[in-house]
Amino acid sequence: MAQYRICHSPRLSGEVSVSTAKNAVLPIIAAALLTQEEVIIHQTPRLTDVAHMLGILRSCGAEAETEGTDARVRALAVDSPADHGLLRTMRASVLVLGPLAARNGACSLTMPGGCAIGQRPIDLHLKGLQKLGAKVEQEGGTVTVSGFLKGANVYLDFPSVGATENLVMAATLAKGVTRIENAAKEPEITDLCHFLTLMGARIAGAGTANIIVEGVDHLHGAEYTPIPDRIEAGTLACAAALTEGNVLLERARTDHMRALLFKLSESGVIVQEDSRGLRLRGKARHPMEARTLSYPGFPTDMQAPLMVVATQTHGLSVFLETIFENRYMHVVELNRMGAKIRVEGQLALIQGGHTLTGAHVSATDLRAAAALMLAGLAAQGETILSDAAGHLMRGYEGLEEKLKALGAETEKVEDTERE
Repeated sequence: MAQYRICHSPRLSGEVSVSTAKNAVLPIIAAALLTQEEVIIHQTPRLTDVAHMLGILRSCGAEAETEGTDARVRALAVDSPADHGLLRTMRASVLVLGPLAARNGACSLTMPGGCAIGQRPIDLHLKGLQKLGAKVEQEGGTVTVSGFLKGANVYLDFPSVGATENLVMAATLAKGVTRIENAAKEPEITDLCHFLTLMGARIAGAGTANIIVEGVDHLHGAEYTPIPDRIEAGTLACAAALTEGNVLLERARTDHMRALLFKLSESGVIVQEDSRGLRLRGKARHPMEARTLSYPGFPTDMQAPLMVVATQTHGLSVFLETIFENRYMHVVELNRMGAKIRVEGQLALIQGGHTLTGAHVSATDLRAAAALMLAGLAAQGETILSDAAGHLMRGYEGLEEKLKALGAETEKVEDTERE
């Protein structure tokens, strides 16, 4: 179990480098299953989710290791993943379904796990693969996809990131042309398409609602550096806004963060693009309204960190969560620290301006863990964050160390294995 100690923070200042995006690295690792040649992914973050995804590839029969900050994968002969325990640890394990179905004509997969923030079904993945000609069978907690894939027109009822990624990967080796309509537009999808193109895939429309993939006979190896993590950058930006900081976030891509930066700017924070990344100065002072939407709308992954900022602005802030039904679990812990937040269904009403007090709090999911660490920066006294499931280490590479580098008093105080 991991525990973190966070003390009331002075103004954060200095510069820190943003890590590579977990949500870009994971599908790129899965895409390495599409070729027999070696794939090298540079600047991979040291996260449990990345380690688990590499483990899943090894359970498929691939060679998958890290050397320094590089991940190296070679999938000479692969099959369905054998380690069902690993599959249940993370939602992104479903991303091996499309590549294995495309390459082998079959894949059997235990239903994926991950944070308990909502139902998160994989029906859009399966319906899309069926459109490409696959036969889908489900029994108990296992899904099996079989049959060689052919290009088709696929319409997604919702612009699901995971379904878009799975279908794009599957379509690269399908015979003919695949058109995916109402595709997700997230930067991580564009990044995956850039990587697949380096491997020899033929893809048009990445980053738009309509992606066209012309299938090829085979893909080759590639070296690639994925994009920086816009959610980590956004979390650090919220930390600066909480503490009236002056912070430079090296590598941060402002073009990937427009919705959040608009909210911070609206609240009084000075946001400046820098040749090396993003600079934030000043404090959030005005209440805000935020509605989570698919990209380029306000990201659901930033809802919890921004809500902490809202607790320290004077006036009423209103948040509407439209993506996941259980994404307000951090509210109970924030209220224990003195916040005044009322949840009514998908709506959260934050009466800002109330002093937070340090407390023992528990992480319920990945983004809630980060939000509670930020709340500790704003709270008077000392906060102890218990993260029994290791949520923070799944998605943030040394968040407590990066905050410490900016002047915060944060540290990991316990990290013991659960029996």
